[in-house]
Amino acid sequence: MKKYLILNFMLLSLVLSAQEQLKGIVLEGSSAQESPLPGANVYWLGSSIGTITNDDGTFALPYKFSFNKLVISYVGFKTDTITVNENKFIKHVLQATDELDTVTITSRKQATAKSYLKATNTLFVSSDELLKAACCNLSESFETNPSIDVNFADAVSGTRQIKMLGLKSPYILITTENVPAIRGASQAYGLSFIPGTWVESIQITKGSGSVVNGFESIAGQINAELVKPSTDNRLFVNLYGASSERMELNTHINTKVSDKWSTGLYLHGNTHQQKHDVNDDGFLDMPLYNQINIMNRWQYTNPEKGVVSFINFKYLNDEKQAGQLDFDPDTDKGTTNFWGSEINTERFEVTTKLGYVNPEIPYQSLGFQTAFSHHNQDSYFGLNQYDIKHNSFYSNVVYNTIISDSRHKVKTGLSFTYDHYDELVNTTDYERTENSVGAFFEYAFDNLDKLTMTAGVRVDQHNRLGFFVTPRFHARYTPWEKSAFRISAGRGKRSANIFAENQNMFSSSRQINILNSNGKIYGLDPEIAWNYGVSYLQGFNLFGRQADVTLDFYRTDFKNQVVVDWENPFEINFYNLKGDSYANSFQFEFNYNVFEHFDIRTAYKFYDVKTTYNSGKLEKPLTPKHRIFANASYETSLKDNGSRWKFDATYNWLDAQRFPSTEMSDPEYQIDDYSPTVATLNLQVTKVFSPKFEVYLGGENVTNVRQSNPIVSADDPFGSNFDSNFVYGPIFGSMYYAGLRYKIK
Repeated sequence: MKKYLILNFMLLSLVLSAQEQLKGIVLEGSSAQESPLPGANVYWLGSSIGTITNDDGTFALPYKFSFNKLVISYVGFKTDTITVNENKFIKHVLQATDELDTVTITSRKQATAKSYLKATNTLFVSSDELLKAACCNLSESFETNPSIDVNFADAVSGTRQIKMLGLKSPYILITTENVPAIRGASQAYGLSFIPGTWVESIQITKGSGSVVNGFESIAGQINAELVKPSTDNRLFVNLYGASSERMELNTHINTKVSDKWSTGLYLHGNTHQQKHDVNDDGFLDMPLYNQINIMNRWQYTNPEKGVVSFINFKYLNDEKQAGQLDFDPDTDKGTTNFWGSEINTERFEVTTKLGYVNPEIPYQSLGFQTAFSHHNQDSYFGLNQYDIKHNSFYSNVVYNTIISDSRHKVKTGLSFTYDHYDELVNTTDYERTENSVGAFFEYAFDNLDKLTMTAGVRVDQHNRLGFFVTPRFHARYTPWEKSAFRISAGRGKRSANIFAENQNMFSSSRQINILNSNGKIYGLDPEIAWNYGVSYLQGFNLFGRQADVTLDFYRTDFKNQVVVDWENPFEINFYNLKGDSYANSFQFEFNYNVFEHFDIRTAYKFYDVKTTYNSGKLEKPLTPKHRIFANASYETSLKDNGSRWKFDATYNWLDAQRFPSTEMSDPEYQIDDYSPTVATLNLQVTKVFSPKFEVYLGGENVTNVRQSNPIVSADDPFGSNFDSNFVYGPIFGSMYYAGLRYKIK
């Protein structure tokens, strides 16, 4: 019945969208040189019916004889009202205010921005914000962002993990250009496989997200837009070096092959071969590694036919070595001479995207996405071995249209996923195949003033999760000027890849147990959760300068969860949830432009994350209840030659974090129930010499905060008490870096 209902909605949308439409294009400039003006407002005078122009300047909105005055406006341009007496194609050129000897309206590009109009609670992070930190890869791109928490997963691998709304990254849908990217085998280390210079912008959405992107998202979505060959610099070079003797090189080479084809070759390499043991525990504070990362990107653009296409080829080879200082893989691998680890990953990806916008009916578009990846990881951690091969295929087709007028938009389509896993955990093989076919329908209402709403539903047939329905809802209401009140609710469902997502457990002597093994994924049931959220954004002027505050509260309720139980220091147990598991997240954020070119961003976060374990309901380990964040940035005025200075500082304070119980450990290896509080300060200064060249110098954790004993039983790594997972803060201490960026437009 639900399938027929969705089909009827789809047919209804096609019928209603066939009504008469007024079409046109809005341009800017003079008659000698005109170019499309995207984002211009077009609406009928005296009505609430309107739209905004597309990227190519085109628009379409309902035409009725009762409407004859069309208003076209854009910030910085003269607003025009034209008379329309018949339904014919409209071509109109807006004139900039500086050509009219009137007041010129200027605005400053914000490094981060929150929309007052979108239904979802989405933060837009530009490339300017990413440059406020070293941002060597995507896992290091969130240091200046209060919505994402970043910490090290363990004291051995050097891997950074992220959290949103108090939940780890497996509960976040991480995509590149809306194609799922960090999932399955790449969950633990995948964020370090996307170089920071490849990222053009990031969109961070709190809550369950859109049904268009699948059913797995629970806490939110992070989408990274990659640089485009047609708009990126013809040549870009970024050289980075750190006091830890980490070196990195990024090179972009973009070429316009023809009027319609552009291509880019993106090369990334990083290496770290210096051994460090600042805390004298006999273990490397950070692993030794080499990474080669290559992407070849092709872009096809044909505005006359309304076609845009991308083809991406990626290859990655990543090698890591960790463990004791004296460990030599050639002689000590598989022995108890010295404890050591190697993680060698090879990955290949092919991604295609095809978009079509009907030139005659611009509000109708069709998009098609495919992605194939082959991921092969060979690794061992002391005497624990973990190998995984993961072949994945994803495809998604999306059709966009409107119902009646541009206030009512619909998206509908089909998706297919295929995943084959082959894992070796010590001496046990785990092999499985997952595939799903799904259909989705999403309705969006936008009156461009008070209310925006998005309601979606998808149905999926999965070979292991069965048939299920995923509903999601987002709404934004504006009660008064510069405000946005949002609510959201949605359901998510996913398979827990317990080994790939928890690889830090191998860096311990814990025995791995899977309890209640009656399900279809490692004997466990799928994870199911509902996410609910409310958010309020208010912009205002404070002492004549722009400011805004945001308050949001989100709750995630698990109907089933694969519990990862660390409460026995000699075991790690996986089992299905019996009882309550939830995550409450509250955030208060205040942003203020103190004076020209000087901005501050502050945030306070409160987490209440609890799970019912076999030993009772407990706080989630290593999750601070309270966090304080502050970022200050200042840049000097831009000189005629394009030079300026930029200064950035980021402060993070973390409350005490609960450790898993060590009551059963030997007395000398028992630790406190809670960690100390920890605070870190990062600084960076950038000198821009010209639009082509800049250098930067920075420091991470400049106050030299260090966790003195991050590894339990470091003196006996093959003993029963060894564990490297009690990490709550920095291990290495202060780290300083410098780099340069050179580009040719």
